[in-house]
Amino acid sequence: MGTILLEGMEFFAFHGCFREERIIGTKFIVDLHVEVDTTLAEESDHLKDTVDYSGLYRCVKKEMEEKSHLLEHLARRIIMAVQNESPAITFIEIKLAKINPPLGGKMQQVSYKTYWKK
Repeated sequence: MGTILLEGMEFFAFHGCFREERIIGTKFIVDLHVEVDTTLAEESDHLKDTVDYSGLYRCVKKEMEEKSHLLEHLARRIIMAVQNESPAITFIEIKLAKINPPLGGKMQQVSYKTYWKK
């Protein structure tokens, strides 16, 4: 078993409950961790024997381009897309961070983290 980590993916997107967030947009940071049996790839050194992380990135990017009101909803959509990308994945963990959220005070970020297990 191995873990593939895509960390610090940056996107400018339009997610949020406030109208302004959906118009002006903000920066998001996404961390994605997936577990998969990597035994064959460890021996073969062939991409076809593991999960192609460029496909995982494309899944995240595509879902980040579609507006959501809630980080929870967005995270679920990304998890479903990743599941469809590679059925061999047995565990998915995602963390979504909205940078400088409009909460009326100075704050670096607000984050949501969840996971799925087969």
